[in-house]
Amino acid sequence: FIKALKQLENQSRPNLTFVFYSAQFKDVNDADLKAMDHQISELSEEVQSLTQSCRQLDAELKELNSSLTTEEMVSEIQELKAECSGYRARLEKIKSASNHITPEEKDKVYKERDLYVKEWKKRKRLASDMTNAILEGYPKSKKEFLEEVGVETDEDCKVVLPNT
Repeated sequence: FIKALKQLENQSRPNLTFVFYSAQFKDVNDADLKAMDHQISELSEEVQSLTQSCRQLDAELKELNSSLTTEEMVSEIQELKAECSGYRARLEKIKSASNHITPEEKDKVYKERDLYVKEWKKRKRLASDMTNAILEGYPKSKKEFLEEVGVETDEDCKVVLPNT
């Protein structure tokens, strides 16, 4: 009561004073005060328990709201089935293609490629050696010589030798 009166006093005009008339209430002994304190603590625990329960239920509600509904799930499943059938059709098309390469043909192509790359490197080295031999007695730079002769290098064409 006293707290309530002080609150009223703080909220009202400064000239008003509230008085607590305690004669209208009966006296309370220590046992009753302890019982009331015990009841207050039990009610406080219950409030905490209910608050925690509400938080858990709110979290569960948020989780349920963020999950897909049955209609959305059905739609998602249909989309995935359509995508899957498209992949199956593509796989069957690839499997049924008649232009498969045998391992022997593949090996033959790789060997030919390696041979051509080796020849390329060999010819590039020979051309470089010849150019360097000519440049020993040539008064101009290598770049000027190559422009004069009209030779385009792999680097000029931005071609990179593949690895063997």
